[in-house]
Amino acid sequence: MIRPRAIAAGAEAFAARTPTLPPATHTNSYALGGREVLLVEPATPYEDERRAWLAWARGLASQGRSIVAIAVTHHHADHVGGARFFAAELGVPIWAHAEAAPRLRDVLHDVPIARRLSDGEVVRLDGPAPTALRVLHTPGHAPDHLCFLDEAEGVLVCGDMVAGVGTILIDPREGDMAEYLAQLERLAALGARVALPAHGEPIDAPEGLFRRYVAHRRMREQRVLEALEAAGEAGASLDALLPVAYADTAPLAWPLARLSLEAHLIKLGREGRARRRDDLWRRAAGGG
Repeated sequence: MIRPRAIAAGAEAFAARTPTLPPATHTNSYALGGREVLLVEPATPYEDERRAWLAWARGLASQGRSIVAIAVTHHHADHVGGARFFAAELGVPIWAHAEAAPRLRDVLHDVPIARRLSDGEVVRLDGPAPTALRVLHTPGHAPDHLCFLDEAEGVLVCGDMVAGVGTILIDPREGDMAEYLAQLERLAALGARVALPAHGEPIDAPEGLFRRYVAHRRMREQRVLEALEAAGEAGASLDALLPVAYADTAPLAWPLARLSLEAHLIKLGREGRARRRDDLWRRAAGGG
C-alpha cells in the first residue's frame, strides 16, 4: 500500500486502518486543494495509524500548504474515529452536515462543528489553480452523508455511496433505501471522471458503477417481491424471507443481508407494494 498517494490534480489519498466492515480494512482520507487544503475523513482511532496520519497532514504544511479544516462525509465510526484528536493536534475546525451534529456528539465531545455544510454550497480553496468543491448532501446510507465534487477536475469524493471493495450497507435504523437509490442516480448524472470512495481504489468513469449499484438493488427488490409472493396472504417474517430473497448470498453474510432486506421492505411498504402486520410481511394487493 502506497501512502500518501497522489490521485489527481489537487487530490491526495491516505489509507488508514479502521474498524470497518469486511472485506474493507482501511478508510481513505483525502487532501483536497492546492495552497489551501481540506482534509476529508478523519477516520482512524488507532494510535499507530494516527501518528502516521498526522505525519502526512503535517507534511502538507511543510510544503507551504495550509489546512483550513477537517471535513467528515458522515458520522460512522470508521470515518470519524480520529476527528476530535486530529482537530486538536492540527488546530483546525471540523466541518460536517447539520444532521451530523447530534450523531457526532459522543465522538467529538467538546469539539463543535464549526461549519455546517449544506447541499449545493461551494467550498473555495486558494492556490495557483484555485479549487472549488461543490458540496452534495447525499442521504440514504446515512442522514448526514456528504460528497464533494471538484467540477473542474471531475473528481468526486463519494464517502460510502459506493466502494472500491465490497458493497454498501443500508441499515434501516438510519438509512433509507429509496433515498439512497435516488442519490446514486444523481451521482451518475454528474459526469465525474473519477470517484474517490472511502474504501478501496479510485473508480475511473464512475457513472457505470453508480448505475450497476442501482441495477443490483432493483434486482434484489424484485427478489424480495417474489419472496413475498411465495409467502402468500399468510405473510412471512424477516427471517423466513431472508433465505428466499438472498438465496444467492452466502449464509455467513445473512446478518448484514437481513438489514438490507428490512430496508427494502420498508421502501416497498412506503410505496404501497408491501404491508406489515404482527411482524409478518405480505405483498400488498395491487401493489405491482
